[in-house]
Amino acid sequence: MSLKDLILISLRAIASNGLRSLLTTLGIIIGVSSVIVLMAIGQGAVKGVLDEINQLGTNLIFIEPGSSEEGGQKGAAGSAITLTREDGQAIIDSQISEVEKVTSMIDFGAQAITSSNNVGVQVVGTELSYSEIRRLNMREGRFIDENDVEKKSLNIVLGHTISEQLFPEDSPIGKNVRISIAGGRILFNFRVIGVISEKGASVGVDEDNAVFIPVSTLQARISFIKNPTGETNVNNIIIQTSEDADESRIKELISQILMDRHKVNSPDFIIESQKDLLQAFSGIANILSLLLGGIAGISLAVGGIGVMNIMLVSVTERTREIGIRRAVGATKSDIIKQFVWEALTLSSLGGIIGIIIGVIISFILDGQFTFDEFTLRTVIQPWSIFVAFAVSFAIGLVSGVYPAFRASRLDPIMALRNE
Repeated sequence: MSLKDLILISLRAIASNGLRSLLTTLGIIIGVSSVIVLMAIGQGAVKGVLDEINQLGTNLIFIEPGSSEEGGQKGAAGSAITLTREDGQAIIDSQISEVEKVTSMIDFGAQAITSSNNVGVQVVGTELSYSEIRRLNMREGRFIDENDVEKKSLNIVLGHTISEQLFPEDSPIGKNVRISIAGGRILFNFRVIGVISEKGASVGVDEDNAVFIPVSTLQARISFIKNPTGETNVNNIIIQTSEDADESRIKELISQILMDRHKVNSPDFIIESQKDLLQAFSGIANILSLLLGGIAGISLAVGGIGVMNIMLVSVTERTREIGIRRAVGATKSDIIKQFVWEALTLSSLGGIIGIIIGVIISFILDGQFTFDEFTLRTVIQPWSIFVAFAVSFAIGLVSGVYPAFRASRLDPIMALRNE
């Protein structure tokens, strides 16, 4: 029996019981489309995380304080006060090859106040190199420069969203903004010198909802950000390296510099590269994606059981047909091929329809829903389509083998007597 004959016989048998065939393949259709949609959501989450990390800049190394310890209890990472602006300067002075830019920053919550508006903001005390490392573009005006840092000026740069909230109708350039710190106990009047273009959410500082001032301004006017030696405490030091730099070597050199400065035998800080973050986040997101795909795979397996059930019923109903085929010369192999191909055709058709539905739903869902500032994204990977179809094909094969083997073992004489 040729392949063409097998396909024609399979299609004829499926068409003769159209409604039953449709209901049989429904489980496969739902399973395949679910796999594609959930995998697309998982891969969209992966892409979203990677995009947010890449928005930080490129080729970055992050240093933050270690964990604090009080009363025998260890705090969260970054809770200690161990990094200073002078640490960043020491890294610059060491002139490590492949280190291109270094910036230190301190950030905290405050209120930004104008004559008619009052909004909560994240204040970031930093330097010019911050905007270069984070690739910030200016909507108008300029960012903090070296002159601002040197003169400890009361100049301020507004994030896009903060600018819209404080000055919804006018340009903020040249206008005054009061920054209220510690519940109003500390107040500063700043002059707006720039507004950052909209950047979108990213890991770490949300630049759209932040304001930027010279770190030296904080150092000169707020005593509690200094340590006992007079150095300025900072939350982070960000380092940008050259392309294809040996990050392991650079991290080792920086660790040694900081340990020598802090006079400690083990790091009292945490140092990670952007690649470390990418690997960690993508690993978690990929596990989530596989978990979602596995959940959808359960419905696909249930659909396969439905195919096997219907094929067993089909064998019982078509006993006389099987007897006639055997009587006119069909071999056991021909009978096996017939029923296996019928199961494969059912599952393959279901797989194709499921792929089409899954792709359409994935495109519809992309960017249409937002949950707590998280926008649902979908990314359809070609391999997920291939895997979904291959699984549906394999399920058809497995589901058809036993019924086909059972049909081939029917005695031709007994089969012909069946009514």
